[in-house]
Amino acid sequence: MIRAGCEKRDGNLLRIILPTRFVVACWFDASEDEMAAERVWQTRQRTCGQRGVPWASDGRKVYCREVARTDRGPQQERKRGRPRLVSTPGVGLTRVVQRRRKGRVVKVTIRHVTGVAVEFPAIVPIERLNGVWGDRLNCLTRKTHAFAKSSQTWDAAGTVYRFEHNGIRSHPALRELLLESSHGKRYWQRTPAMAMSLSDHQWSWENF
Repeated sequence: MIRAGCEKRDGNLLRIILPTRFVVACWFDASEDEMAAERVWQTRQRTCGQRGVPWASDGRKVYCREVARTDRGPQQERKRGRPRLVSTPGVGLTRVVQRRRKGRVVKVTIRHVTGVAVEFPAIVPIERLNGVWGDRLNCLTRKTHAFAKSSQTWDAAGTVYRFEHNGIRSHPALRELLLESSHGKRYWQRTPAMAMSLSDHQWSWENF
């Protein structure tokens, strides 16, 4: 099972595989409520055989409604009439709600809502990645002059940075200790794509 997490903030949604930090997809829209229905449905369509996936979200109720309404299918019964709709096997929703006081997180409540529980529901790595995106993409920076004035620009910027994150930049949490030091190096640096076994080397912009 793929353990995935979601981070939503200001119409921005990221899906990553937590153990490898691999970014599966990212979406940008005017508002999160308008984006939720389409993205939950799109995630279901893109999974193999429309199987259910566990979701980890914040305290927004829109995802509780959309996951319950979208991730379900007809149950085969030997009865006449329309079959009853049941939840897709494997789907689940875990909510991680942060309570803040004067801008600081004072309490984190993890609540399993339905279905399969997420094994690692902590959204700290996802929030950190969201902050990194805002730091490295000028179009996500507040009070910026590098506005993305069209959806094509948003998609292009997200695609370029997703490749840089997955294939070019190594992650300290993914490095592996070498049995024998080579050229003074104790660790083998790995990118998220290498951790996912999608690549056997670290890419660069020159050999892309």
